[in-house]
Amino acid sequence: MKKIEAIIRKSKYSAVRDALHNVGVNFFSYWDVTGLGNEKEGHVYRGVSYSTSDIQRRQLSIVVNDDFEEITIKTLLEAASTGEVGDGKIFVSDINECYRIRTGEKGGDTLK
Repeated sequence: MKKIEAIIRKSKYSAVRDALHNVGVNFFSYWDVTGLGNEKEGHVYRGVSYSTSDIQRRQLSIVVNDDFEEITIKTLLEAASTGEVGDGKIFVSDINECYRIRTGEKGGDTLK
């Protein structure tokens, strides 16, 4: 099993959610996060200059069986990309075990 964490633009969340659903990834957790990134420029809105050094993003935490790793990452890359600096990052790590609390069942079948 793999844990895939993606930090994406909030504006791309709906597209990412729908794309993941379309490839069979139907369960994940998410939360709003703030971070610092490579975007260095400030912006002017209605004559007021503001800094973009603190960037609002959405973080997704997705656990999938090994056979879903590649399609999940490909889907994230396609759905979350704008081609601009600040599109985000994807991190992948191994998961040793998973348990379904309701039944005590363990293993990859608990993700279904």
